[in-house]
Amino acid sequence: MELAQQIIEGNRTALGQGITLLESTLSEHEQKAEELLKLCLPHSGKSIRVGVTGVPGVGKSTFIESFGKLMTGKGKKIAVLAIDPTSERTHGSILGDKSRMHELAADENAFIRPSPSSGILGGVANKTRESIILCEAAGFDIILIETVGVGQSETTVSNLADFFLLLMLAGAGDELQGIKRGIMELADALIITKSDGDNSIKAKNAAMEYKRALHLFTAKENGWIPQVSTCSALDKTGLDRIWELIEKHNNQMQASSYFMDNRNKQNNYWLRHIIKHELGNKKYQQLIAENSLTHFEHELEKGSSIYEVLKNIS
Repeated sequence: MELAQQIIEGNRTALGQGITLLESTLSEHEQKAEELLKLCLPHSGKSIRVGVTGVPGVGKSTFIESFGKLMTGKGKKIAVLAIDPTSERTHGSILGDKSRMHELAADENAFIRPSPSSGILGGVANKTRESIILCEAAGFDIILIETVGVGQSETTVSNLADFFLLLMLAGAGDELQGIKRGIMELADALIITKSDGDNSIKAKNAAMEYKRALHLFTAKENGWIPQVSTCSALDKTGLDRIWELIEKHNNQMQASSYFMDNRNKQNNYWLRHIIKHELGNKKYQQLIAENSLTHFEHELEKGSSIYEVLKNIS
């Protein structure tokens, strides 16, 4: 398939066309999309996948542009994908973010793509997961997966990302009261944004409060201790520290077996999720009763795509 070859060669226009094909609901595009994924899958899996979330007004688009420009300045290729399961009307916030990230959008080593939600959490996540495969096949080193708001979508992103970044504001009321425990437990790093001007002292104080709060949580199973830091995307300060944390986490996970174990767990999660979504809960319960899911999960570990496995199930 010529489109797959163009994507593997790093053609951004072809990458956009490939993701559009994946997102198409037309039945005649389904087989082409599966073939495209099959060809791109062997070239994927080499990026660092970073989930980015935060409350509205935290400055996600400004942060992503500044951090993205820092990465491309270091010779990295960065792709930005978005999940917004809350809005049927706008189909995701990055449609607005992209117009505000004009410098990053114009960077030849960057790619920004919105993911339409249509109000369906699973649909967005499924296509975003597949979009990650295409972005990795195109040679992108870092994939930023952005979610809007704080809520159900964070669990989805944690099943797509290697590193989970939670952006927070200082001086927006009682910081500790405003955080859901579940999101705190998912985060690998908490970053206090807008740490500039008169707000810099507030940001440092908020960071100290978050550090104290994190001591109340049990250690992560992978041995990583969540970190707290501050940054100003406007002044471009503190961004290098965030990249250091991501690299340190990646090196620590790669040195153990956790990195691939986590990727395998995520594949298994999406296999089960798609079985429920595509084949129905009745079929899912039947597979559990037959003790068949373990066999299909082993097929994933051997390198089969989820959709190849699904064909064998259905």
